[in-house]
Amino acid sequence: MTPSTPDSGGSTRPARRLPSPSPEAPRFLFSVDGIRYEAIREVARMQTGELLMLARRRPQADGALAGLCLVRRLPNPSTYLRRKRLVEEVQLAFRLNHPGIAQVYFRKVHEDSLHVVMEHVNGPSLETLVSAGVARGKPVSESFGLYVGAELADALHHAHTLTGEGGKPLGIIHRDVNPRHVYVGAHGGVKLTNFGAAYSVVVGREESPMNLVRGDVAYASPEYLEKQPLTPRSDVFSLGVLLVELLTGTHLFDVQDVRLVSKALAPLRIEILPSLPLTQMRILLASFSPADVEAAVAGLSPDVKALLHKALRADPTERFASAAEMRDALRTALARRHPGYGRHEASEEVALVLAEGSCLRDVVEFGEGGLFPEGLEEHELTALPPRK
Repeated sequence: MTPSTPDSGGSTRPARRLPSPSPEAPRFLFSVDGIRYEAIREVARMQTGELLMLARRRPQADGALAGLCLVRRLPNPSTYLRRKRLVEEVQLAFRLNHPGIAQVYFRKVHEDSLHVVMEHVNGPSLETLVSAGVARGKPVSESFGLYVGAELADALHHAHTLTGEGGKPLGIIHRDVNPRHVYVGAHGGVKLTNFGAAYSVVVGREESPMNLVRGDVAYASPEYLEKQPLTPRSDVFSLGVLLVELLTGTHLFDVQDVRLVSKALAPLRIEILPSLPLTQMRILLASFSPADVEAAVAGLSPDVKALLHKALRADPTERFASAAEMRDALRTALARRHPGYGRHEASEEVALVLAEGSCLRDVVEFGEGGLFPEGLEEHELTALPPRK
């Protein structure tokens, strides 16, 4: 559907769609403190109307910060309460200050739309690495999965334990931990993004309706899809689902053979079209058991399987008590398996996975458009193993 804008007579007319920006033909957005922000690529257009753009900062004065950033143009909410919730979500994101969380720099109202300027991570998402692993016929190493999982658990623990004025817990739960929201930077740093669906128990905060599911239900915990109380253990479950996919190349849940039951389910609305159907996911999670986990992780090492089993218990009280506990368990397993594995080793493995996976890039649709625009990059070529 083409968006419309009101004309002077009160009727509507189709909104003018601007041409897509490019590095050669950037689109000027706005200036802030002597820096021009220019969009050079549209990264994604969301079903909600949100537009994510890659932008470059062009200093107009000496000493100003240059480089790339991301700009989210958010749709205008239709009601006061929705506008209030949107502002609160951005304010929550401002509070997060952790090396494993992509930073939110500032917000700017431009052409009657709220724009949020965020950190750009120069590297692929986990979604792209999963696809590249499928293309090359081998997922990432267990060491890489343990490293990424520990970094993400540490970032989640920061969010979960963040306090506000007077030291009161904000009770932040991400609610949308999935491979599209995790990036591995050029030097191996792991960044969690998109706290836009975050839940918080901060007093007075406007919360989304009880029957509205935010984020991708394919990674949601059982209690979230049944609208039970949320705790940090809900994000622990989502992280477990993510790690199964990263380490095996296959999603934990297979909804193709799920039979629709006649039992009435409480009505739920979804904010975005999920990667797996909502009703089938709810049916699967209603009978989810350790046997389902074992079937998915059967090929992994015993210590890795044990970690995933504990993270993926249907009963929240049987999971890791906190993201910090899961982080410590992941780091212990990594130190036992591959002492010293860190950013350098992770960056080398990313280059290798992308190089080998890109050889079959026409077979698999990668997550980042233009990741392999003209064949292999120089660093990818050097990462390829020698021919025998």
